[in-house]
Amino acid sequence: MFLGNPLNRNGQAAGAWIGCALLVLTACVKHLAFPPLGEPLPASAKLEIPPSIKALTIRYSDSCGQLQEIPLGDRLEEALREGIRRTFKTTFDEGTSENAASDYVIQVDLVDSSFDLNKENLYDRAPAVLRLNAIARIHDGAGALLRQTDIKIARQERLRLEQLSKNCDYIIEPFVRDTAIDFATHVSLYARQVVADQSPSSSVEPNPVPMVGLGSSESAPSKTPPTPVSAASNLRFKATLLDENSNLIFEAGEHVRVRVDVVNTGGQLVENAAASLTGTPAVIEGFPTTRLKIPPLPPGQTKSLEFMATLPVTVQAIQAEIHVNVVEAGGAAAQPQTLSLTIQPAGAGTENVHPTPAPVLGFHQPLTFLVSIGVGAYRDSKLARRHYAATDAETVAAYFQSLGGIPPSNIRLLQNHKALYSDINEALFGWLTLHAVEDAVVIVYFSGQAMVTPTGDILLAPYDGTAGDSARLYPLNDLGSAFARLKAKHVIFLFDGMVSRLPDNAKGKPASPRWELAGDNTLGLIGSEDFTKGLEDDQHRHSLFTYYLLRGLRGEADTNRNGTVTFGELAGYTRQKVAWAAKTQFNQEQRPLLFPPLKPDDTAASLVLTALPSLTSSEVP
Repeated sequence: MFLGNPLNRNGQAAGAWIGCALLVLTACVKHLAFPPLGEPLPASAKLEIPPSIKALTIRYSDSCGQLQEIPLGDRLEEALREGIRRTFKTTFDEGTSENAASDYVIQVDLVDSSFDLNKENLYDRAPAVLRLNAIARIHDGAGALLRQTDIKIARQERLRLEQLSKNCDYIIEPFVRDTAIDFATHVSLYARQVVADQSPSSSVEPNPVPMVGLGSSESAPSKTPPTPVSAASNLRFKATLLDENSNLIFEAGEHVRVRVDVVNTGGQLVENAAASLTGTPAVIEGFPTTRLKIPPLPPGQTKSLEFMATLPVTVQAIQAEIHVNVVEAGGAAAQPQTLSLTIQPAGAGTENVHPTPAPVLGFHQPLTFLVSIGVGAYRDSKLARRHYAATDAETVAAYFQSLGGIPPSNIRLLQNHKALYSDINEALFGWLTLHAVEDAVVIVYFSGQAMVTPTGDILLAPYDGTAGDSARLYPLNDLGSAFARLKAKHVIFLFDGMVSRLPDNAKGKPASPRWELAGDNTLGLIGSEDFTKGLEDDQHRHSLFTYYLLRGLRGEADTNRNGTVTFGELAGYTRQKVAWAAKTQFNQEQRPLLFPPLKPDDTAASLVLTALPSLTSSEVP
């Protein structure tokens, strides 16, 4: 049966306000709703939706590598039924009124669909495109085909990471629902136009809403001229202020953007509208233009504009405001919005990971064990030096002791000449085996170099290792064997550094590194997906991967603000930040790898690694 308002499972109308958590700074935005479709036609209709639409799903992996699936077919079916209910006075649900004769039958058949999420674009949001290609057929009550048309939708938005849960998934539900409403609106308007054309002598009039949409192959013109836009604007918008490195710290001299997303909630095409900026003069002067024209905006559709500027230089923090206005040609204006910001002196956004934060009182993880290995200097001078590997390992150990609640007795630190082949072997097969109890959590961090064999096997370079003799390198498979001996609840392997081919693998097509560790309880977070020199950040005196790993552990990965950092949060944060910094600061590629992909119900994603000093002992989980 048709639902009164099936488009929101929380009992709210489709036009209800979305929560402010979806936004970066201020204003909430009204969710896209059906445009006015006119009074229901004095006719009956039956909607037929094939299984190809009902069973349609979109699949993607989130930023933590978890496979996600959204039942798009459910949203499309709900929206189509609601659209037809708004179009016809009487509607029959398929399968519930077999003997009822309807005046019209609307069939919607899916041709193809696609969903693309470009997670490589990490400036602030991941660009997403959802395309739907279908055929709408209108039959009369006797079954004769009256007309058919292609319905093509290509909706594009940039999706932010959610600010809840594990900071892994994207805020995708509003995007999917808006696409479903856009699709259903096209079908409903087309059905209304066909019925109007079939009843020239009746009181049925076509809706003045023009059939203008993305990719619609047939656009039947209205028989009545469009009415002027009313004095009250039907435009709604949200304004978002975005800083250059997405850390929400606005620094003097930094590039910023004001993004304005405008939606037409009315029933007519809106033309000649514009968005403009006013506010604190020192800030507004940094915008090359403060007025942008909004492209023609059909009913129910959205457009996005961006103003770009450079923040003024200042030696002390200053408060500023940016006022955003959207006005139509006739003077009708949407509700203005104000973006407030504090401009910090240059360098305020540079996070120093030293000194180590103070220990969190009352937070202890006595069943967690850490082996932290850092090899920056080698006995074999042919192996390139890693400037910060040893100090990275030491800092990681200090962070896990201070913020991770790991007792000093549960930490083994191996650096440079104390990280011989035998030392690593003893730590993994001896010390861990003796100390790590059943259901423990084991973390192994390795910063240094790795060699790749012609078959893709990984060999870690200890202090006494050499590139000329693979037997003196430590196989990653041996780590897997050591982990298999443990009855640990979770095992996490973290690698940072250079990944290169063995000399005897220098000719021919190189095999890609195979970062594989046996065991369902083992996960790996690797500094880069493929061969890499492993960028080192001389400004902060850490490798790039470990620098953001530490920033994540100290609280920046805690985007749900519950006072703890989980493995899922840390993986998502580190992978995004390293890829972004490598491209923007070093003009190079380095994309961390998470293996295997986390499943939605994987308990490892919720594994707490660190707690923040702001927590009291009573708040620590």
